[in-house]
Amino acid sequence: MSIGSTTSAAEPPSAVAPPNAVQSPEGYDGTGPFPAEVPTPPRNSGERLYVAVTAAIVVLPFVALGLAGWLLWGSLIHPADILLALVLYTVTGLGVTVGFHRGLTHGSYRAVRPVRIALAVAGSMSFQGDVIGWVATHRRHHAFTDRPGDPHSPYRYGTHLRGQLRGLLHAHVGWLFRNDGTPADRYAPDLLADRDISAVSRAFPALCVLTLALPFAAGWAIGGTWVHGLTALLWAGLVRIALLQHVTWSVNSLCHMIGERPFRTRRHDRATNLWPLALLSFGESWHNLHHADPTCARHGVDRGQVDPSAAVIRLLERLGWVSEVRWPAPDRVAARRL
Repeated sequence: MSIGSTTSAAEPPSAVAPPNAVQSPEGYDGTGPFPAEVPTPPRNSGERLYVAVTAAIVVLPFVALGLAGWLLWGSLIHPADILLALVLYTVTGLGVTVGFHRGLTHGSYRAVRPVRIALAVAGSMSFQGDVIGWVATHRRHHAFTDRPGDPHSPYRYGTHLRGQLRGLLHAHVGWLFRNDGTPADRYAPDLLADRDISAVSRAFPALCVLTLALPFAAGWAIGGTWVHGLTALLWAGLVRIALLQHVTWSVNSLCHMIGERPFRTRRHDRATNLWPLALLSFGESWHNLHHADPTCARHGVDRGQVDPSAAVIRLLERLGWVSEVRWPAPDRVAARRL
């Protein structure tokens, strides 16, 4: 069964540094702080607006958590709020993991056009940035993992305790505020040339409004009062967004510092497997195998490693909506195992 034709977009660029990208100094040994960077120019008004919007996206969900605690203290929470939060967390989370990450960034499968667009829309509703910017940043991360050029490595400030603590904060959220943009024309030219994905990228502000309007409208419709709408907005909107953001950012930070490394990765790459995050991240925290074999559609390849994103890709494949899925090959997995 098929709901459309496959996309004609080109394969995504491989996770290697483009010729005109920042190159790692030969002297970097993997333990010291990253070499000093070329000073960046002062922020213009557009960049200052970007920082302000980023701050709002990061801070407002925290404010929502505080408000949620106050409301919960007064028992102002409804079953519909939790159900809506679970549904939207799953839809938007899979939009990021299946759509943004495994599909658009790494080309782990080829999707029919409606599925490709739907996943891009769902991922955009996670409040993690527009789809093209997200993909470009992640491809750059793979090109320079844990070495100079990586936009969010926890080893930026070295491997001593103080540097690690500072690096952990940087990798988790601090990198969002740096004047260190990733050029999409270098890292995501295939998506810039894709009219559908470019349209979704331009629609990001509207999709951010939609991801908050949906729970408010659903809560009001279910409960019949604006109060129910507000509590749904709080729990299924702001709190849901905060949780998903920090789970995603934890893969950037914790999954390069804590956990197991059963597979061989490139020099300086310290990606790990962190099982406590597996379900919340829909399988993304099996991060070590992902960095060992980035285009693989399944990240959890060992027994007991639950990978909901891979299960969704398998379902879409059986429905005929995705094809050319790059499932793990036993010989490739064995060759990368330590």
